[in-house]
Amino acid sequence: MFYHIFVPLINHFTALNIFKYITFRAGYAMVTALILSFILAPRIIKFLQNWQVNEKIRSDGPQSHMAKEGTVTMGGLIILACIIIPTLFWARLDNYYVLVALFATIWMGAVGFLDDYLKAKRHLSKGLVAKYKLAGQIMLGCMVGGAMYIFGDDQYSTMTMIPFVKNYSLNYSHWYIYIPMVTLVITAASNAVNLTDGLDGLAIGLMAIAASAYAIICYVMGRVTTAEYLSIFNLPGSGELTVFCLSLVGASLGFLWFNFHPARVFMGDTGALALGGALGTIAILTKTEILLIVIGGVFVLEVLSVILQVGSYKLRKKRIFKMAPLHHHYELKGWAEETVVVRFWIIGILFALIALTTFKIR
Repeated sequence: MFYHIFVPLINHFTALNIFKYITFRAGYAMVTALILSFILAPRIIKFLQNWQVNEKIRSDGPQSHMAKEGTVTMGGLIILACIIIPTLFWARLDNYYVLVALFATIWMGAVGFLDDYLKAKRHLSKGLVAKYKLAGQIMLGCMVGGAMYIFGDDQYSTMTMIPFVKNYSLNYSHWYIYIPMVTLVITAASNAVNLTDGLDGLAIGLMAIAASAYAIICYVMGRVTTAEYLSIFNLPGSGELTVFCLSLVGASLGFLWFNFHPARVFMGDTGALALGGALGTIAILTKTEILLIVIGGVFVLEVLSVILQVGSYKLRKKRIFKMAPLHHHYELKGWAEETVVVRFWIIGILFALIALTTFKIR
């Protein structure tokens, strides 16, 4: 919004030229999201308390978690507001990449909200039936994939970069290959963040790390000279996604203030599905679907731990981990919750740094 208001006035007030710079607008989007979190979070938390939207803790998990019974959930509303509002303020609203990312975030946030509402207010233990949740994810994947396939105006619209490899990429070409791939990425990413959201501050901290890495990626891919120097895709307009990514970072850090142990609020599926959908969509828009496996390495490990646990029990009647997802395994080994969270953050930072090095080591 600010871009469209102030840039036309540059000829009269040259100082307003600063609004043309993505770095300026992205930085202030992050600051806006962070400040907005501090303003909105206490009010939304109080509203959720009055509305009695409380988390129900599973009895078969770590017993230390029983003390969290009654903590308000659906805090993803805070995250959504603090992503959407700064993005609308500071990003170009005629940018295709920004509009797709916002749409995906809002869509998955709505699916998650319905799930949280059914669990917290309608007292349905499983919330939104799994097949309906999956239907929402598939619908989003089809819409994003279809939009990219039909309206993508760049030469890389159906391509994916291969990490550590220069001048080679995957091209899905046909819609019946590309759209299912997009659907798979969005579904996997949203479910992975949802699975990881089991300890205070864990998922939201990892999202801040992943979004920071993607802010750098979006910026360099949007610059012709930098993209040519690194031999990566140059996606005109993708630099504007930096504003969205740093809004996500600011919203994540702001929410972490209230979500770190002992958490005053949980994000619920409203936040987890929205964040996962946003992350998957950013990967699709920047043609880094494979690299997402590295950037979201901890999310991948959490999902793999569940797959291995279920597979091992079905095949051998034996469990590999004390409990899945992976963070619960280390809790049951005696690690304090804060220890698990901070160590997983450190691993997340390591994965993000490795992912960024792939742009140079090619």
